[in-house]
Amino acid sequence: MKFMSLCHILFFMLFCMFIMSFLSSIFYIMNDLIYFIEWEIVSLNSSSVVMTLLLDWMSLLFMSFVLLISSLVILYSEGYMKGDVILNRFIFLVLMFVLSMIFMIISPNLISILLGWDGLGLISYCLVIYYQNIKSYNAGMLTALSNRVGDVALLMAVAWMMNYGSWNFIFYLDCMKSQPELYIIMFLVMLAGMTKSAQIPFSAWLPAAMAAPTPVSALVHSSTLVTAGVYLLIRFSNSFPNWLMSILLVISVFTMFMSGLGANFEFDLKKIIALSTLSQLGLMMSIISLGFSDLAFFHLLTHAVFKALLFMCAGMIIHNVSNFQDIRYMGNMTMFMPFTSTCFMISNFALCGMPFLAGFYSKDLILEVMSLQNLNVFMYFMYFVSTGLTVCYSFRLFYYVMWGDINLIPMFKLNEEDNMMMIYGMMGLTLFVVISGSFLNWLLFFTPWMICLPLLMKLMAIIVSLLGLWMGGILFKYNLSYNYSNYKYYLVKVFSGSMWFMPSVFTKGISNYPLIIGNLSMKYVDSGWSEYFGAQNIYYLVIKLSIYNQWFQMNNLKSYMIIFIVFMVLIMLMI
Repeated sequence: MKFMSLCHILFFMLFCMFIMSFLSSIFYIMNDLIYFIEWEIVSLNSSSVVMTLLLDWMSLLFMSFVLLISSLVILYSEGYMKGDVILNRFIFLVLMFVLSMIFMIISPNLISILLGWDGLGLISYCLVIYYQNIKSYNAGMLTALSNRVGDVALLMAVAWMMNYGSWNFIFYLDCMKSQPELYIIMFLVMLAGMTKSAQIPFSAWLPAAMAAPTPVSALVHSSTLVTAGVYLLIRFSNSFPNWLMSILLVISVFTMFMSGLGANFEFDLKKIIALSTLSQLGLMMSIISLGFSDLAFFHLLTHAVFKALLFMCAGMIIHNVSNFQDIRYMGNMTMFMPFTSTCFMISNFALCGMPFLAGFYSKDLILEVMSLQNLNVFMYFMYFVSTGLTVCYSFRLFYYVMWGDINLIPMFKLNEEDNMMMIYGMMGLTLFVVISGSFLNWLLFFTPWMICLPLLMKLMAIIVSLLGLWMGGILFKYNLSYNYSNYKYYLVKVFSGSMWFMPSVFTKGISNYPLIIGNLSMKYVDSGWSEYFGAQNIYYLVIKLSIYNQWFQMNNLKSYMIIFIVFMVLIMLMI
């Protein structure tokens, strides 16, 4: 009898939980229900420790998407991580990661949110360093330390919430906005959300976290970790003051632009997709800052599905080309991996906002709602340029990976049928990429949105998408005749492609000068004059004195006679 593997058991468990959670969320939406569950863990005199859970349509719907994606990722991991000696440890780490995220989703209390939040940070560190090489260790440390900034901000918010007498923030959201002396809580929560969702200036850790195995990347960049910050801000969105919203809008729009620009100069397949995640997180944050948290949640769900599929397809490609990640080594994948190429194209089209796929319903609605707002022309320009850049790097990725010349592929054994578990995981998500956008649109918004704009503004999304398509096809065509032109604007390309030097500034920039100062102090102080005249000098003096002392204690008759004579002479002189 053949027993089911751990991956299959967990897949069925999580998928059943997804169905239950999804049906419950529909029931809660239809009946407008919110359940607030309190469990008193311990009570001593008048003090009680209470565990609180919040079950409403938002938490259940988000939880169902996390469970769906994690179940398919675990099924996919069985094929991707085949041959790994410690596969069960990896699967349990992924499961703990998912449970931490679920714990954070259903918590209306800052203490329990902090437990799930810290669980995400700790387990993400374990998963990023999974391959145990120097690059993984550096990436893991950068990820952990960047997220600690947000953890400390959340701890300070927990301390400040004592002014209210309770940590159940859900009861105080309305009155927080009317008390200026407690804006500090809102600022700290926003700082925590910005670090976890990698907004400027905390963006450096997100591409670095690509050192983790690809199934982890599919989970992290779709429905866990990076979306935790967005979800926290959605929960707190009613209580942010206007000036704080304006700051968030500027930061998030610049994050969109910076990541879109950087992805156009990147050649690492996983880093390009990571930067596209950063761009979409900026889009969600910016629409929260305009006051449309439901739209941000809608885009959060649709983005989760197509981004997980995009990473799964990238993992299948990397798996088949002997773990190369440089897109210049790939090309003409449609000939060798047709199913993977189809899924890759569908998810990439959804990312670009192609009509009737998942990304179109949320992205187009966000752009049109933004066009109705009272924003200046610079913000309007940045929004649509960032959208055009998304299409640009997506089409560039198509060109290099799917349609370009065959570069080193004949050296590899390309056979996607060897990994059926990976294909099953991708098939499940492809179905949701096609249907989830329209389904969620009907489910979340009871009345259709009718947005009336001038014709040019209405067509602006299509115009910038077509411009981005043209730029991606023309400006990034790769052949020998373009080699010389690549050096013309080298400094601009370095600046644009290096995320505006953020990885260098927040790694070497922070640690370099303290290390130089420490080296100089060791050289000139610890090993210099203070050492020569201080501890080292005393050491040599004690050695010399001990040598003399040892000479006296050798019981030599001649030395005792000399000392006796000298002593007698001194006494005679004194008399």
